[in-house]
Order: sequence, then structure tokens, then C-alpha cells
Amino acid sequence: MTVASTRPHIPDRLENPWRMALFSWETLLIVVAVAIFIANSLASPYFLNVWSLSDLTFNFTEKGLIALAMALLIVAGEIDLSVAAIIALSSTMMGMAVQAGADTPVLVLIAIGTGLACGIFNGALVTRLGLPSIVVTIGTMSLFRGISYIILGDQAYKGYPAGFAFFGQGYVWWVISFELVLFIVAAFVFGVLLHRTSFGRTIYAIGNNPVAATFSGVPVERVKFILFCLTGLMSGIASICLTSRLASTRPSIAFGWELEVVTMVVLGGVSILGGAGSIPGVVLAAIIMGLVTFGLGLLNVPGIVMSIFTGLLLITVIALPILWNRLRQKGA
Repeated sequence: MTVASTRPHIPDRLENPWRMALFSWETLLIVVAVAIFIANSLASPYFLNVWSLSDLTFNFTEKGLIALAMALLIVAGEIDLSVAAIIALSSTMMGMAVQAGADTPVLVLIAIGTGLACGIFNGALVTRLGLPSIVVTIGTMSLFRGISYIILGDQAYKGYPAGFAFFGQGYVWWVISFELVLFIVAAFVFGVLLHRTSFGRTIYAIGNNPVAATFSGVPVERVKFILFCLTGLMSGIASICLTSRLASTRPSIAFGWELEVVTMVVLGGVSILGGAGSIPGVVLAAIIMGLVTFGLGLLNVPGIVMSIFTGLLLITVIALPILWNRLRQKGA
């Protein structure tokens, strides 16, 4: 018997990395993004303007920042539906500080601190008390935004310092906005964290089987707590960009963003059940969502239609893998 005949058979999908890349979810997202880009360019004569493309990035960078952290949390088997409310509360705290005469550095620290505090609160309720994250964050979603409404009511905070406008309106070079650069840097950092570190491998292990991970010595609750803190932190950073871009604070700011953020994550290939997903997929999904919303905006499509589309997209992306697996099992 020859050595070649005794070698175990390796499936083609493992032997050929190019084949794996070609049929990956990320490749499909690239094709979809290109198709939507072409459709937008044909549908509107204003789409290919360089400044229009620059404005396009504002449609996904702020939500994308949160989606990067949310991806890690969902991979670990948890979820945070309070992210939009954290933005509202962080923005409200900044607005109150502005009324007291705070300058830009103080505002940034307040937003980051508020977001981190909210993440710590969510993480403590889930990991210390053992409460389901979906129930906890639905509750804190109402709590955080409710505090903003109590403070502001129907009013708005304005009068932000001139230097504060750079975060949401400034450009690093020509048409390259600060928000886009921030998103790219954050995507790189989160990509390395999830795909190139032991902490990232721990997140996957927890998402696949938290009980087995616990018996393997993985500090499951500590890792989940860190991820909730990270999600709150990124929500605070997103609130800086959004408040800066709008130059005002209202309690309804970022209303409904939690749905769009979760849609970005799931569309990016992150399993809603945990244990699978990638940062490149989330980045591509964020770009696709930005292309779709910006294209519909150029066509003067009402916002409610965009909300309907987002809801249908989320349902479809969650349902398709389940239906596909059932069909494969019946055909087997």
C-alpha cells in the first residue's frame, strides 16, 4: 500500500482555499454591494458625484461603529437592544454639559463615560444576576431613553462648540470624512481582536458552547461583561459623531437604530444564535445598508418604506439559513 493511498481524504472545500473564498458569504456580499452600486448609479444622475459618495458614508459609519462591537456580543451568544437609547442618553449628557459651559474634550469624555457606564450596567445585570440579555436590554432601552425624555421633554440642546463639529462634519482629506477614517480604524482593530487573538477565539468558544467553555476554564461571564462594556463604549463614541453631525440633541435621536445595527450584524453573516461570524462580513453589510438607504433617499422614498425594508431584510436574513438547512436535510 502506498503512502498516497493511506492519506486521509480531505474535502475539496478544505483543500482549496480559493474555492472557499469564492463561495463564502463575504463574496456574496461583495457581489450584492456592486449590484446595488450599479443600480443606484443608473437610478439617479446625482449618485456618482464625488461629494454624494462622500455623504453616502455618513449613512453607515455611525451605525457601523456599534455593529462592530455588537458582532462580538452576538457571536458570544448575547445581544444588546439598548444601543440607540445609550446614544440618546450620552447625547443628552453632553447637551447638559454644554449648557454648563463644557468644552469639546469634556464633552467627548462625558459621552464615552456615559456609554461605558450603560454597558457596565447591562453587563452586570446579565452576568452577575444571570438575566437574559434580550430582556435586560429591552428594559434598559426604555430606561435610558426615558431618562432623556424626562430631562429634555420636547426641548433640544444646541450651542455645541465649533470644534466639536469636526467629529461629525469634518474631513481628514478632501472627501474622506473623519467618521469614515474612524470606522476603518475601528474595523481593523475589531477584526484583529476577533480573528487574530486568543480573546477572539474565546468569544467563538463561548458562542458555540458556553457550558463546555466554562468547564474548559474560560471565564465566560467575565468575557461577556467586557463585551457589554465594549458595546456601550462604541455607542458612546457613535453618539459623539451623530450629535456633532446634527449639532443638536433631542431625546428621539437615533430612534430605531437598534434594528438597523442588528440587521447589519446578521446580514454580515453573524449567526443570531452565536458562535459564527466575521468582521469583514459586518463591514460589507454596513456598506450595503448605507448604499440602500442612500439610494432610496436620492429617489425620495419615504422613511417608513426604508423601515419596512430593514425589517423585511432582517427577517429574510435570519430565515434563509434555517430554511436552507431544512431543505438540505430533506434532500439528504
